[in-house]
Amino acid sequence: MSQSSKQFLETLSRVADALERIAPPERAKPEFKTNVAARWRVSGTTKYLEAVAHVHEMHADWLVGVEQQHEMIDRNTKQFVAGKPANNVLLTGSRGTGKSSLVKAMLHRYAKRGLRLIEVDKEHLNDLPDIVDQIASEPYRFIVFCDDLSFDAGDGSYKALKAILDGSIAAATPNVLLYATSNRRHLIPEYFHENEETKYVGEEVHFGESVEEKVSLSERFGLWISFYPFSQEDYLAAVHSWIAQLGGSLPTDANKKETLERDCLQWALQRGSRSGRVAYQYAKDFVGRGE
Repeated sequence: MSQSSKQFLETLSRVADALERIAPPERAKPEFKTNVAARWRVSGTTKYLEAVAHVHEMHADWLVGVEQQHEMIDRNTKQFVAGKPANNVLLTGSRGTGKSSLVKAMLHRYAKRGLRLIEVDKEHLNDLPDIVDQIASEPYRFIVFCDDLSFDAGDGSYKALKAILDGSIAAATPNVLLYATSNRRHLIPEYFHENEETKYVGEEVHFGESVEEKVSLSERFGLWISFYPFSQEDYLAAVHSWIAQLGGSLPTDANKKETLERDCLQWALQRGSRSGRVAYQYAKDFVGRGE
């Protein structure tokens, strides 16, 4: 071998060593025996599961006004943890009504029975096959959780999600389900002009291709759970519940009760919403003031 060839190979070796030194170390997968929740992280070309050190504790009994929704998601999750058939879940409806909180409450309730949760951002759902590959051999049941799932007009990434949910040649992994929350029932913007594509053939209604395409995504979630705006009674009950959970005391004097009710309704009016989230925010303010 010529001298120049040796020098070239030595240079390549030094470059390879330098690249190896600056390359990020391979991240170990979380130990799910001790970690009940993880996040899917993407940094450049590096993708990995990161354990959540401080998991948000939530109890379903703290949530008021969503008893029916609680029963539905609890039944599905109980089936899943028991190794029985269960559905992917889409929780849709009004903001702040407890969609995400119910999912977190399921983790708290069933973690000791082997339930684990992996949080994934919408833009990284295409990585779902990679996530499943990493946890397929784990002896736990995993909920892959995507909060606030929706797609903008012209965003074609929802087609990849359709394939992942129900259209892939690969069989579904029995220890993984997808739970997603959204303010949109069909996840994609719907426009009035799309209804003009609808045709009536005899007594049958045939929706246009645009509508069918959008409905077909949400249909891949086997269980739909809808959430609705709180009534005034539900909102006030949520305020009382959260004040108690935060360690506050409800007034016993009739005048003070009336003042509390007026103040929390005014709080909701300023935010344009009566919901569990707004009730929680008012309760934190009330308890923080020490009243």
